[in-house]
Amino acid sequence: MLNKEEIKKIIPQREPFLMIDEVETFIPGDSATAYKHVNEEEWYFKGHFPGNPIMPGVLITESLAQTGAVAILSMEENKGKNALFGGIDKMKFKKMVVPGDTLKLEVKIIKRKGPIGVGEAIATVDGKVAAKGELTFAVV
Repeated sequence: MLNKEEIKKIIPQREPFLMIDEVETFIPGDSATAYKHVNEEEWYFKGHFPGNPIMPGVLITESLAQTGAVAILSMEENKGKNALFGGIDKMKFKKMVVPGDTLKLEVKIIKRKGPIGVGEAIATVDGKVAAKGELTFAVV
């Protein structure tokens, strides 16, 4: 299990935009599983939505992207680089994510050619799908 400090050695994101709290497993260049413990103090809940806090879908997607970045940027040849969005495809949101939830974030790299790749991404809460789709990335 990697904690936040160990995650920061792999990906460049920092608070308040580091969107994963721990990494359970990862295989460089292949896959990663991480967790985001959603708490009521998250910065985005102040405006999304007052009195009815819901984690924005774009931030669930970002959490998935950071999970995939752990898999890609942990490869020896990618250390010190960044993984940028190249596209988001087939992303569906199935369940609201609220304070108290723990998001399980799983990304499997399904295609890679040079610096470009695609990850199959799924976010669940208590085994129920919150979001899923494909994320295209470019390593720069």
